Amino acid sequence: MAVVETTQSGASEFEAAGGENTRFIILISLVATIGGFLFGYDSGVINGTVDGLVAAFKSDAAVTGFNVASMLLGCAVGAWFAGTLADRYGRRTMQLWAAVFFIVSAWGSGIATSSAEFVVYRVLGGLAVGAASVLSPAYIAEVAPARYRGRLATLQQIAIISGLFFSFLSNWWLARHAGASTEVLWWEYEAWRWMFWAELVPAFLFLVALFFIPESPRYLVARGLKDRAGKVLARLYGGPNGARKLAEIDASLASDHHRPR
Repeated sequence: MAVVETTQSGASEFEAAGGENTRFIILISLVATIGGFLFGYDSGVINGTVDGLVAAFKSDAAVTGFNVASMLLGCAVGAWFAGTLADRYGRRTMQLWAAVFFIVSAWGSGIATSSAEFVVYRVLGGLAVGAASVLSPAYIAEVAPARYRGRLATLQQIAIISGLFFSFLSNWWLARHAGASTEVLWWEYEAWRWMFWAELVPAFLFLVALFFIPESPRYLVARGLKDRAGKVLARLYGGPNGARKLAEIDASLASDHHRPR
């Protein structure tokens, strides 16, 4: 019984691609883009909660404006430090931390009882958004073959827009179901709080899925973990191509290290 279908030349599709595990590359790229989806969702969800924030915290226009914009503070910090931290601790590791921050922010924003508490949780979410904006496309670029790297990197932008769309859709549905964003929905909690909690579903999915993707081979080579990098590259590109890719990464890093600055 044939295990795989063959092409007309008699070679399997997998072999025709030079041993490249295309499906796996696409799969792990899609996992990385969940960070982009959360980026969009976390950016958009605040739009439907403004009336609820005013009612819950009794805040004036200035404080409400700061509540709404506070995520951007964390976003700037997260984007600034994400690259450095990823070079030190790994792309996947920092995405795991971003997923945890998304979860904590989504839950905390919904249970907040004061503007100060709310701002803390939103800044944490901003850190995750800033990190995701840097780490997701970087990870995809380091695992995808050059010939369709651009197309896979575009998934990040599609994911961000999708996150925005679903945040607006979720906000509309919850407010419509409750009667208004300030009305009680389930378990004695107002609809605007559930708008934040809806983000927990993709955030937990992101966290769990990250445990099933490999660390970036470029990071592993940079940290001197060539054996692990070789295994990852063999899984991505096949044995011979993986070995060649490992040599290319090693040469590229050596060139960067010796380049005058």
